[in-house]
Amino acid sequence: MSKLNSSTKFVTMLIGTIVIFAVWVTSVSAQVQLTERSKLAINGIGPIRVGMTLDEASRSAGIQLIKNARGSGSFNEDLCSYPQVKAGPKGISFMVAKGRIARVDIDNDRTTTIAGAKIGNTQEQIIKLYPGQIKITPHPYVGSPPQNGKYLTFVPKDAADKNYRIIFETSKNRVTRFRSGKLPEVEYIEGCS
Repeated sequence: MSKLNSSTKFVTMLIGTIVIFAVWVTSVSAQVQLTERSKLAINGIGPIRVGMTLDEASRSAGIQLIKNARGSGSFNEDLCSYPQVKAGPKGISFMVAKGRIARVDIDNDRTTTIAGAKIGNTQEQIIKLYPGQIKITPHPYVGSPPQNGKYLTFVPKDAADKNYRIIFETSKNRVTRFRSGKLPEVEYIEGCS
């Protein structure tokens, strides 16, 4: 009876361990999946970081990034392009410069920054979220849409982040889109055009 009891205990413990491992693996993979709820940081979004190749970003985020989906205008596509995000979240796009992720563009109202900034926020809300770190400049196309627009640029204080920015574009005092990434690409007005 003792051997049967030991075997039953062992099998029960083994099954319990397998279940716990399966739950852990599932939760870890769910954490790295890129979604519209992923948080934008100064150097990436969710599991995708500025500096990653398309393959690295695809693997880390559980999505497929397909090279050269959006035109690159006057730039050589090998120097600057926007890959297509296949079966991934809507309103999140990636600029690739010289084969690496250089910036992340947000065009949906569900994605927020780590601090909670999002499309629809007022200029005052952005300034409150990043006290003393917002540089305000007129939108380059003042007079045409976006009317009365401004760029609210988050400039980090940390020396390690000195080459990164988050730029909020506004129209009529509200954020209409935003992006983060490294200099100089994050400051390109029309993406790769």
